[in-house]
Amino acid sequence: MLFACDLSKTAQAVEMGNVLSDKDFWDSMLPDKDGLGGSGRCENPLDPSEHPSVSLFREYLRIKTVHPEPDYDAALKFLERIATELGLPFKKVEVCPRRVVAIITWEGTRPKLKSVLLNSHTDVVPVFQEHWKYDAFAAYKDGEGNIYGRGSQDMKCVTIQYIEAIRKLKSEGKRFARTVHLLFVPDEEVGGHKGMETFIQHPEFKALNVGFSLDEGLANPEDKFTVFYGERNPWWITVKCTGSPGHGSRFVENTAAEKVQRIINSFLEFREKEKSRLDGDVCLTLGDVTTVNMTMIRGGVSYNVIPSDIDVSFDIRISPTVNLQEFEKQIQIWCQSAGDGVTYEFAQKFMSTEMTSTSESDPWWKAFSSACRDKNALLKKEIFPAATDSRFIRSMGLPAIGFSPINLTPILLHDHNEFLNEKVFLRGIDIYFGVIPALASVPPQLGEA
Repeated sequence: MLFACDLSKTAQAVEMGNVLSDKDFWDSMLPDKDGLGGSGRCENPLDPSEHPSVSLFREYLRIKTVHPEPDYDAALKFLERIATELGLPFKKVEVCPRRVVAIITWEGTRPKLKSVLLNSHTDVVPVFQEHWKYDAFAAYKDGEGNIYGRGSQDMKCVTIQYIEAIRKLKSEGKRFARTVHLLFVPDEEVGGHKGMETFIQHPEFKALNVGFSLDEGLANPEDKFTVFYGERNPWWITVKCTGSPGHGSRFVENTAAEKVQRIINSFLEFREKEKSRLDGDVCLTLGDVTTVNMTMIRGGVSYNVIPSDIDVSFDIRISPTVNLQEFEKQIQIWCQSAGDGVTYEFAQKFMSTEMTSTSESDPWWKAFSSACRDKNALLKKEIFPAATDSRFIRSMGLPAIGFSPINLTPILLHDHNEFLNEKVFLRGIDIYFGVIPALASVPPQLGEA
């Protein structure tokens, strides 16, 4: 109910012109027909009064690229059809068995210059349908223009916004010096190991000649748009504690459970310190601190048998400002302090502290931020609290910005009832309509042809 109320206010703000950069643009984007902003139901995907970009967005939301069995084939057919509509070449690269990266390329007038990469992932996370108001894959649109669907924020909206901005630019006969690649990758939601992480090592990635990349960000409940210049390193670690077994009726010494208790205390005491640091400094955001959460514990075979080994797992997200080698030394100290027979192993351990420059002297950032200012899109710079495919791009030494042009919207990625208002969605197209030309027109830099 609170989300619906918030978006009602958003719609009112949009109508009043508080967040719009160009009223004429919006008059052309949304026809003056009953049902688009009123109390009528707008779930008909063939509604002739609906803006074509919104219809395309809803069509994409209905493709079930949901784990554990994402329909990637349907998504690829959809994207290939769009490439044909745009008159642009479409390439498929199988990076792992049944894992295909798709590329749509808009060649620039100076194709030897470094290119602009517009990245998006095609997969979405599972849903718990019983907690949704509407079918999570029906792309239902309510009377306020809120479009419900898994991927509406994360990140099928951005995919279509890229596409529709380029469609409009091409329809106006525009062309720019730098080549623009639209990249569509699988498996981001399960770590990117069979997607971007593999693709960046592929010859086809090198052939893209990337100079700058845009990828997903997060919604912002306030008027500003959040932009991410770095992200935390995900470490998934399992600590294995071995000890003396025995009968459950005795005080057995040196048990695995005692060691697990010490490990849990060490990790969670650190967690509390970081939480206090975040709570005590209004200048810090979640991405500036390191989070630790215990997520799994395994061990034991019976109520009356003291287990000889117990495993405990943690999800750690480490700020890029942290010395990663020193942090691992701290983990080693915690394990040594817990007792003998305590070891650890990683299920995931990302080791990049690369951050993208947001200095006005940086030509890429200057082009991006200036284009946003021209669209009255106020930016709030942060470190991304979770992990996206941008971390793989940055690990190659390339600048990457995380940006989803979604404001005045609750953050609902991976949550029940994920939605995006159509007017916020359409404004995002207009923002990219300014951002893409600005990036594709960045003058040649030192060392470029």
